[in-house]
Parts: sequence; structure tokens; C-alpha cells
Amino acid sequence: MIVTPLTKLLGIRVPVVQGGMQWVGVPKLAAAVSEAGGLGILTALTQPSPEALRTAIRETRKLTSKPFGVNITLLPSINPPDYEGYARAAVEEGVKIFETAGNNPGPLIKFFKSQGCIVLHKCTTIRHAKSAERHGVDVLSIDGFECAGHPGEEDIGGLVLLARAVKELKIPFIASGGIADGRGFAAALALGASGVNMGTRFMCTVESPIHQNIKDKIVASTEADTVHIFRTLHNTARVFKNKVSLEVVAIERRGGAKFEDIRELVSGARGRKVYELGDPDYGIWSAGIAIGLIDDIPTCKELIARLESDVEKIVQDLSGLVQTKTKL
Repeated sequence: MIVTPLTKLLGIRVPVVQGGMQWVGVPKLAAAVSEAGGLGILTALTQPSPEALRTAIRETRKLTSKPFGVNITLLPSINPPDYEGYARAAVEEGVKIFETAGNNPGPLIKFFKSQGCIVLHKCTTIRHAKSAERHGVDVLSIDGFECAGHPGEEDIGGLVLLARAVKELKIPFIASGGIADGRGFAAALALGASGVNMGTRFMCTVESPIHQNIKDKIVASTEADTVHIFRTLHNTARVFKNKVSLEVVAIERRGGAKFEDIRELVSGARGRKVYELGDPDYGIWSAGIAIGLIDDIPTCKELIARLESDVEKIVQDLSGLVQTKTKL
């Protein structure tokens, strides 16, 4: 059994958090992860309104009695979503665990803490992690350059970020980005993390709501099959390398590209259709380089049980490397 500050704080058996992924973090997946012993996460903005989020929370509760959380990601937008409405709806429905991410999370964190909630905040730099720590979050999710979605603009891998985190942070943190198996999980614990956050790995499970074709594509892909877009717009995102993402990169490389030049290509509606229709080239969809470590499509229960047993074995094997010195 793996016991860390995260398992104690959240009341979960295995210190594994399912990433709050757009169009993927829905009741069926979140409940399956929680039932398997991890922490399932509903993605608030996948739901069209705060009222729809209420319905999703109730659906999840019908599927599991175990703890689960809600992700609210603050996105750069001209017309931002009703973040406050989503937050209030979730709290009123009795959710006690929240994952936050994005810019200026202070007001949201303050609200959740005022309601007695536990807050995990995702960061891509140590300075942002220390800022969130000052805001009173309970756990930090340290997001390395390997991750799907937005890795920040400083291109620092998880190996260095986690080593920095253990020296500079006073609260527990978990590792996010590039983790899909027991070896990566064990490495994160060795680096001082209290657990791991996995997104791409959970996309490729039986309970994941995405089309079977996309799951099969993930299994067939390697760590070389992702690409960064929005680099010239200083809003870098790691996505699957397909016809659309390569077209976006080509437009950016010409120089002087504006968001309006690629808006149609990167629309969220097209990305959602990828998961619904099963055409991997239809739009932009997120994938981390952990894609290269995924070679099957297990249930969440099978995956988490495998992770747990693999970590225990790896840690036990490593302990055998240390031998007591004997006097000559």
C-alpha cells in the first residue's frame, strides 16, 4: 500500500489524480478512477453551464461514493466562462476537492478555501507554485514540459521542476506530465512528489469517453507524435501531431501570425468532434509525450491496480541496492 500526504489528505487509496481534460473529464471516467482508488476529476468547462455541471456531479455520485474533484481552468478569453457560477454550483452540490489551473487563480482559491474545500493548483514554474502556496492551496501539481495541453513558456522538464519543488515548497506536490506507468510513478515519488497526475494515460482507458479510433491511435503512436502550437502567440500547447496541428505550425513559422489566422483550425468544436467521430485529423486534440508509453487500453481499475503493484515492486527492488557496510 502506498501512503503519502496526498492519500491521507484526500482519503484515497492510491496517490493518482486523473487530469481535468476538456471533453474527457466526464462522470463515467471520473467515477471509474475514484472507484479504482484514485481521484477522479470532472472538468467543469466540458459542461455548457453551471447547471449542467450540477447534473454531472449528481451523475458521478450515482456511480461512486468515493471522493472525486472538479477542475476549473482559467483560460485567456475575450468572453470568459462563468467561472464563479461553476464554482458556486460545485460547492453547493457538496464537492470538497477542486483542481485549479490558469492565470490569476487567487479569487477562486480564496472562495474555495472560505468554503472549507481542498484545492490542488497546477503550475508550470516554481515561482507560480510559490505564489499559489501563498494563496493557501493545499497541494501543488507541478506540470513539466512533457505534459499535454499548456506547459508554460519556459520549457523546463519535470525532472528538474520536481527536484526544485522539493527544495522550495512547504506543502505537498504531485507530478504531472510524462507519466503513464509504474516506473514514472515511482520516479516521481523518489523526487519528492506525494503522487502523480495523469491525463493522456486515462484518455486511453475503457471508460474514457473518446472514440475507439482515437484510443487505437494513441496505442499506435510514439513519443515523437506530438507538437507544440501557439508558440509564437506565447500560449504554447502540446497537441497530437496531425494534419491540422502541422498546418497551424506552418502558419506560425511564416511569422506575424495572429490568432485570427488560425482560429478556425484550432476551434474547440473541431477538437470535440475528433473524440466523437474518431477522425484523428479532424481537429486539434491534446496528447502528452507519455503517449509513447501507452500500449494497451485497460479499465481504470486494471490500470490503477497495475500502477500500484508496479510501484511497490520497483521501490522494493531499489531498496536492495542499498547495502550495509561491513567492517573488514
